[in-house]
Amino acid sequence: MEKRIKSHTFFLDMPPMPMRFRGGYNGHYKYMKRERILRGVVLASIYAGAIALVSCGKNEETNNANGDEKVLRITAITDKKVSDQSIKYKALSDYLAKELGVKVEYVNSQDYSASVNRFANNEVQLVWFGGLTGVQARARVEGSRAIVQGVVDPKYKSYFIAHESTGLEKSDEFPKGIADLTFTFGSKKSTSGRLMPTWFIQKETGKTPEEFFSKPVQFTGKASHAGTANAVNEGSVQAGVLSYKTYDSMAKSGEIDPNKAKIIWETPGYADYNFTAHPSLDETFGAGFIDKLQKALIDCKDEEVLKVLKREEGLIEAKNEDFANIVTIAKELGFFKE
Repeated sequence: MEKRIKSHTFFLDMPPMPMRFRGGYNGHYKYMKRERILRGVVLASIYAGAIALVSCGKNEETNNANGDEKVLRITAITDKKVSDQSIKYKALSDYLAKELGVKVEYVNSQDYSASVNRFANNEVQLVWFGGLTGVQARARVEGSRAIVQGVVDPKYKSYFIAHESTGLEKSDEFPKGIADLTFTFGSKKSTSGRLMPTWFIQKETGKTPEEFFSKPVQFTGKASHAGTANAVNEGSVQAGVLSYKTYDSMAKSGEIDPNKAKIIWETPGYADYNFTAHPSLDETFGAGFIDKLQKALIDCKDEEVLKVLKREEGLIEAKNEDFANIVTIAKELGFFKE
């Protein structure tokens, strides 16, 4: 019996033809066709395996220990339409993704409370908070840090404004003449649109807003600062209070007429907006990531990013202690409990 010769080359080398096919053309043709098909199947398997190995390597780099994709999710308290937020903050998301080399997503928050709750639940890890929402959020998440604020934020301020029909003009003195007017705050959890104005009303008049105003005070809620500016500009309420940055921005863009919605008093300064980071970021992206995030924000010179935040003057370092006075005032007014 003829012995089969073993091949010592790679397993894809053509094996010797079986004895039953030798000597016949048709048998040889069928054998060669079958071997070509087999070779193609083996090569395809090797190729697919190689792709799988590469994919696994990439997934290990971009996924966390639970197999979920690593993503830095950010949000912000609203000052205009909630539906516009994702588009508005795209510049910030793109900037951070480029600077940090990670995937960044913006998540809409319906109102101030939603942004705090999302942070507390680790649904978002970086939030552009106001002074009050910032201290509320950090109180709920041990190890969370205020890392960045605007150059203007240590000395932020509010504008009290009134419709032109009231006849009120700007003064260095608190406008006690607003007592009998219809009046609106912004969001109930706004620092510049409610907390600090309430503090200044009590300080200047010795009365709570409910005691000072003869008519029930109103709130613009989700519309926040922009809602206040528009309401006074249109005359649907006679007076209100809001963030000076929002007012200045809307007056500059022509959204409101400063001759209709007039500034009648500027408050003294106080600490306000800040970026607060969730401690889980260092666990997800590695130790020191929050410091890298802080540096990327402070070093930001991108005009579109700064414009989104209304911080064209730039960003500086922040720390939790910068908002100690906000904590004190919030506790005194019953806005905050630890």
